[in-house]
Amino acid sequence: MTDRQHQLLVRGGTFAAIGPSGDISGVRGSGSPDGLFVRDGRHLSRWQLTADGAAPEVLTPAGPPGGDTAGRTGAGEGVARCVLVPRGGRLEPPAYTLFREQAVADSAFVETLRVVSNRAAPTTVRLALTVDADFTDQFELRADHRTYTKTGAVRSRSALEDGIRFGYRRGEWRSSTTVTAEPAPDAVEETGTGARRLVWALELAGHGTADLSLRVAARPHGTPGTPVPASPADAAAELAARTEEFTRDITLPAAWPGLAAACTRGLADLAVLQVPATGPDGEPLSVPGAGVPWFLTLLGRDALLTSLFALPYRPGLAAATLPVLAATQATESTEDAVAQPGKIVHEVRHGELAHFGQVPFARYYGSVDATPLFLVLLGAYTDRTGDVATARRLEPHARAAVSWMLDHGGLTSRGYLVYRADRGGLANQNWKDSPGAICSADGSRPTGPVTAAGAQGYAYDALRRTAALARTAWDDPVYADLLEQAATDLRDRFQRDFWMADRAFPALALDGDGRHVDALASDAGHLLWSGLLDKEYGEVVGRRLLEPDFFSGWGVRTLAAGQGAYHPLSYHRGSVWPHDNALIALGLARYGLHDEARTVAHALVEAAAASGHRLPEVLAGYAREAHPAPVPYPHACEYESRSAAAPLALLTAVGG
Repeated sequence: MTDRQHQLLVRGGTFAAIGPSGDISGVRGSGSPDGLFVRDGRHLSRWQLTADGAAPEVLTPAGPPGGDTAGRTGAGEGVARCVLVPRGGRLEPPAYTLFREQAVADSAFVETLRVVSNRAAPTTVRLALTVDADFTDQFELRADHRTYTKTGAVRSRSALEDGIRFGYRRGEWRSSTTVTAEPAPDAVEETGTGARRLVWALELAGHGTADLSLRVAARPHGTPGTPVPASPADAAAELAARTEEFTRDITLPAAWPGLAAACTRGLADLAVLQVPATGPDGEPLSVPGAGVPWFLTLLGRDALLTSLFALPYRPGLAAATLPVLAATQATESTEDAVAQPGKIVHEVRHGELAHFGQVPFARYYGSVDATPLFLVLLGAYTDRTGDVATARRLEPHARAAVSWMLDHGGLTSRGYLVYRADRGGLANQNWKDSPGAICSADGSRPTGPVTAAGAQGYAYDALRRTAALARTAWDDPVYADLLEQAATDLRDRFQRDFWMADRAFPALALDGDGRHVDALASDAGHLLWSGLLDKEYGEVVGRRLLEPDFFSGWGVRTLAAGQGAYHPLSYHRGSVWPHDNALIALGLARYGLHDEARTVAHALVEAAAASGHRLPEVLAGYAREAHPAPVPYPHACEYESRSAAAPLALLTAVGG
């Protein structure tokens, strides 16, 4: 997440995190760093304003117009505004006031600074803006204390008539950031730190004004230059047009204004979270980026679930996500990337460290569930839209994905989809992918290959949906029969091997020896969504998820309270995830548990209302009866595509 003092500005693959005064300090803290980020690199690391030699005092901190909470943690309106004055005392009112407006666009940051004199006499104001671009890779800014060697890396600074250009090169890698100003600075000064200071002496008439226009053009490696808007207002207008196109013509429930507001907020967030990608023929497309600040990139699982949630309302997300994931599908085995033929990508990165292979995430395939979810989305998209042409175009990719599930994935040899910890990447490769997330009730971790319950549900649904495609779109009934039988066999095996009779609940996973990993976990709700459980078992599980140890009042916890492994502030051992709950609500509705589905939906809608109708990535697991407002999880993405789409899934589950 961002530090609670930071304001986020997001547009496509670009975001800025700024402080209350509109500054960027570049200082690493306990939260995420501030800066301007494009394609995993920091293109502004300092952007600090002084007035007459001192940092001004904040009257109104950076935020959207009116300071409404809908945009406080991310300016969906597109502009952050703050009001500053020079420091002084009560007996000497400030001589002038500074009004800052800031916005981002694709690979750009723009600011308008207006200085207003508060006195009748002429005033001279000396403004200085300290600017730097360190081009640091986001992986270097994480709190894991890793360092990376960058042999031959060179940074450069070149003064321009109207600003400064920062450059970075390392071997074939080239990046740049260009800062220009209107009017041009009176001087560009060195600071002794590598940063540069742009200086203006502004002459203000009595009660007069002066304006500065600042434009930042970021050019990451391998990308063409893009136009920079002339002002924050122009950037906001472009964003408003994109958002209006994304949110219009959807019927929302008038009788449930809270759900309607959450859907509207989520759609607006999805509009700005679209990141550029390419399809199998090189066609440019936009797909849901996972989240800000650490994951504004393509994550296969996240894009697929987001597209599934939005499918009844915005099928264009699926229409873009499917070919993009087909284009990045693995065609050969690569150990470092955990790739095998037919596997769908987990994560795509564009930064310097990925480019040079210093992190394995340029194309990383450490996910056991993205591949079946790809097939689920393809089948659901075809059913929803009747777009058989896409199903036929992607038939080779779908067949390759099925082959991966049967062969490398483990369905044929082990009876289930199985993963092994990846030393260079992820220890867990299902949706609960943090270390220790897959655990027994006492917190102990499984040994050997892991068979996660939720992934088997996805595989079951994938086999059934692909069988339907084989019958209707590909004219291959023999293949359809094979897949249907594989799905039936998987269902029978699962209920035999995973069901814990003494707890009337499925195990979270099986360990390498086939023993139950016996934590009571929310993943059981995913089995309802996929339809893997018999009706009797499904109803028992659905009602169990609404008991107090699971249901916090704000949603279903990832792990039921009272177990040794439970912790309300653990990422996956007791927190509440909106997208997890959206899947649970859809599953409850599938099994006819409509009252329970509505209870989950009400909880999430009310949690969203507490933060301007925006659902974060994850909430703490504290009980609502003890804490009447949702407690934030300290490291959550506040813009997150699955959470943004979750209200749409709730709308589907409860029908408004």
